[in-house]
Amino acid sequence: MALSPETRAHLRSVSTATLATALFKRGLYHQMIQDVLPLSPPKHSMVGEAFTLRYIPAREDLNRIDVFRDPAHPQRHGIETCPPGMVFVIDSRKDARAASAGGILVTRLMRRGVEGVVTDGGFRDAAEIAALGFPAYHHRPSAPTNLTLHQAVDVNVPIACGDAPVWPGDVMVGDADGVIVIPAGIAAEIAAEAVEMTAYEDFVIERVQAGAATVGLYPPTDPANLTAFARWRETHGR
Repeated sequence: MALSPETRAHLRSVSTATLATALFKRGLYHQMIQDVLPLSPPKHSMVGEAFTLRYIPAREDLNRIDVFRDPAHPQRHGIETCPPGMVFVIDSRKDARAASAGGILVTRLMRRGVEGVVTDGGFRDAAEIAALGFPAYHHRPSAPTNLTLHQAVDVNVPIACGDAPVWPGDVMVGDADGVIVIPAGIAAEIAAEAVEMTAYEDFVIERVQAGAATVGLYPPTDPANLTAFARWRETHGR
């Protein structure tokens, strides 16, 4: 099921931390991609369905430089077929010693209208990519070509990215803290719950800044705080 404009807007308005809590309540504990951060401070949250690329350890006789002359090469095919609005997610086996992609390919994704790109490895041309203002997440910069370690073998198949399972079509959300994976079938309900959680968290922040203690407030075990929250919502139109 395609991501609706309403769900996309809801997910842009909440944090990955709040989403992680909503997923945790449903027994999903490993949805945050580990050790991956944005190359530059995000202007807004990245939200889109996953379109995946999988690397395996390179075998030298099958991964020479001339493989890129083939238009069906999985990396190049993925770059040219990832649909606009989706997030290109790369399984680089958590190995940033060789690049998952570089500035030219990431620029091509941006120009094609792709929402963002994520790898649990690294990008070469990291400063160039950071300057694009395009949502891009990796572990650290990687100078060498991926031919030295990685061999692209599959496009749009289930992958692991930073220890998180990613199925094609799962919803990726990225902010300054990192990237989280929401199973496609529950994206709308997770988004709606996270919006409600965010409203309460904003109320809590105001109360704490005003000197309130967190006991009974966060979590709201004191009913008086729920009454105060209801009044707060009316005042703030939330």
